Amino acid sequence: MKVNYDSEADVLIFLLSDNPPVDSVEESGGVIISYGIDGEPVTVEFLNASRHNILKSGELNITFQTKNSAAA
Repeated sequence: MKVNYDSEADVLIFLLSDNPPVDSVEESGGVIISYGIDGEPVTVEFLNASRHNILKSGELNITFQTKNSAAA
């Protein structure tokens, strides 16, 4: 997974797959989910990320937990 933040557009994007999107759905609150040909999500975009308190003061901290690390 890759994470990109465009500060000029104020868009936070989670790239879940390298597959190209073929369809997308815009949810309330400025969230866009794009899907690949197999119906699986390939991106999740947060529009106006800083105004929705997704980002604080231009800082991006992400913690990922996998099943293996949860057992520790």
